[in-house]
Amino acid sequence: MTDTATVSLWESLQPLLSGRKFVDLTHAFHPGQPHFAAFPDEEREALFDLEKGDGFTAHRYTIVGQWGTHVDPPSHFIRGGRTLDQIPVEEMILPLVVLDITSRVTGNPDATPTLQDVQDWEHRNGSIPAGAFVALRTGWSSRWPDPDAMANRDEDGLSHTPGWSFEVLSFLVNERSVAAVGHEQTDTDPGLATSRQDFSLETYVLEQDRWQIELLANLDGVPEARAAVVATWAKPLGGSGFPARVFAIC
Repeated sequence: MTDTATVSLWESLQPLLSGRKFVDLTHAFHPGQPHFAAFPDEEREALFDLEKGDGFTAHRYTIVGQWGTHVDPPSHFIRGGRTLDQIPVEEMILPLVVLDITSRVTGNPDATPTLQDVQDWEHRNGSIPAGAFVALRTGWSSRWPDPDAMANRDEDGLSHTPGWSFEVLSFLVNERSVAAVGHEQTDTDPGLATSRQDFSLETYVLEQDRWQIELLANLDGVPEARAAVVATWAKPLGGSGFPARVFAIC
């Protein structure tokens, strides 16, 4: 690309971005944060530290790939599925669709979206565009970073958290050809399912060659339609998951 073409592209983008709101949809990760129970906690070590007289600061982070706001590529659950380095950058900026079930979750933490929610969204906004990123807004991220509040377990140890439903995910994949989904909870599946070690909905998403973002933040700060999402991450060769930086442009 020539310098002239680069300048021309930026000049055309500037008026589109001017006055837009940028919303960070990412939790800052740290030791002790909520995470999948089978995973170890983060360990962080300052190898060099300005405060101790070194010439620079550098940390070593020991984390699992699925840490904090993170991306799950198909290879996370599916043998032979795309790995992080195989997801093209063209898939990292997408139309943003937000399905909001927050009001139902307030009265029922086990709530999941229905096809009626999708139909109502499309009645207000038109058909969900192909290649969209569909985020499930539940209000659950307001519980971050309290692990007990995020897990919301009852006296029998069952987790009561919202999640996706198969009827909605299958419609989004098969009828609307979405590129990816995301949610505020730790898992795709609702807590009552994950308490039984049932991760069938996450398996479904990834076996359809879609990727997802878990533990999104600040979805209450974006509109349900007509925004864009940018989701990006590091590029480990053969990577099965990694913390992501995700933001919306509204």
